[in-house]
Amino acid sequence: MNLKRVGNQSVVFANPPVILSSYSVVGPKEGQGPLGKTFDKVWKDGLHGEKSWEVAESKMLQEAMQGAIEQASIPKDQIDFMLAGDLLNQITSSNFAARQMALPFIGMYGACSTMALSIAVGSMLIDGGFARNILVGVSSHHDTAERQYRLPTEQGAQRAMSAQWTVTGAGSVLLSGSGEGPRITSATIGRVIDYAVKDVSNMGAAMAPAVADTILNHFQDMKRKPIDYQLIASGDLGAIGLALACEVLKQSGMDMGTNFTDCGVMIYDDSQDSHAGASGCGCSSVVFAGNIMQRIKAGDLKQVMLVGSGALHSPTTALQGESIPGIGHAVVIES
Repeated sequence: MNLKRVGNQSVVFANPPVILSSYSVVGPKEGQGPLGKTFDKVWKDGLHGEKSWEVAESKMLQEAMQGAIEQASIPKDQIDFMLAGDLLNQITSSNFAARQMALPFIGMYGACSTMALSIAVGSMLIDGGFARNILVGVSSHHDTAERQYRLPTEQGAQRAMSAQWTVTGAGSVLLSGSGEGPRITSATIGRVIDYAVKDVSNMGAAMAPAVADTILNHFQDMKRKPIDYQLIASGDLGAIGLALACEVLKQSGMDMGTNFTDCGVMIYDDSQDSHAGASGCGCSSVVFAGNIMQRIKAGDLKQVMLVGSGALHSPTTALQGESIPGIGHAVVIES
């Protein structure tokens, strides 16, 4: 057997899958931010005419995936699997979207790392010969996440300065074993790392060690350095988590230089009262499907590493006083 695994945690694709298309749908706050013009569709409000935020999130995910299909001009019957995930209990937004999409469905969950994880798994399926075309979709919604993880938004509870704002958005990419476009050349699957952080209002601190661990293992496995990439984007550590990840990497002897940033830092500006930045698995999905993919297609970026970061807790574990395990998954995109 020709093993495609490299080093401790990475895989290299013999036939790198192509990203045929990408599509992003966001809410009004995201549309007003510095990346607003890079999203394909901006909703005027968080409900979009639906009866609940949860139904709206599922509709947003459907719109993003349908947009990716239309942009790729691939007949729907040639899509072999749909990989999708979100933050809600039992990934209900994705389950309900899959009911409407009527495609063979694999549910994915990696908290806010779900976009990178889904791209990695989809690429493995294509490179392994198990699929021709795979539709990936990931979403989050500020109001659905607040209701589940913290407090209903109607209460107007004061947020800690270390808290991040869950992105209302859905991003989708269509992966294929053939065609033209940037290619997924490798992936590094992360380990669960737990530094005993229990503050649910500081998820960046909980996730930072896991992201640093994945980055270090990626460079060791692939025998590469930060300078080999024009952009390394984590998602979504926010400002606090990004600073902590840089410090952990520096203490491990890795100077990340100037090309390391975070999707949770990129999507909002200081005037939008997001505190420590953005969170939610919709964050990295829309930043990647929108801004980063546009820069790749324009030729501004040729080597990119997306490192999804996830806080693997639940409301139940938080109430029981458990710490917050973190995870980081990386995919490399080359043009």
